[in-house]
Amino acid sequence: MRKKIITKLAPPPAGSYSQGISVGNRIYVAGQTPVNVETGEVPKTIEEQTRQVLRNVKHVLEAANASMEDIVKVTTYLTNLEDFEGYNNVYKEFFSEQLAVRTTIGCELKDIPLEIDVIAEID
Repeated sequence: MRKKIITKLAPPPAGSYSQGISVGNRIYVAGQTPVNVETGEVPKTIEEQTRQVLRNVKHVLEAANASMEDIVKVTTYLTNLEDFEGYNNVYKEFFSEQLAVRTTIGCELKDIPLEIDVIAEID
């Protein structure tokens, strides 16, 4: 059974999609951006932006009674691949030794420096 995941702690969808969907034990989190919902601002540095995106991912997961530890797949879209090192250093702050599989893609995004979507599996 599909269940829509909604939280006011992460940015609302900017288009025709859900913040997240759970299907059985699997949770799909839509691409999250570095928008801080309290301020509406995007932080300045890639490190701050990455932290904000991952906080947004965490909030969507928590709305589905899951955590960052449940993530099995991460896809990251970076507008500037020269930001990879800063992004990767912060990424490590949010994940334990049992790392998810990950794909990082360089691409053009409209007015955002990075976007991250995840798939999580809960017991």
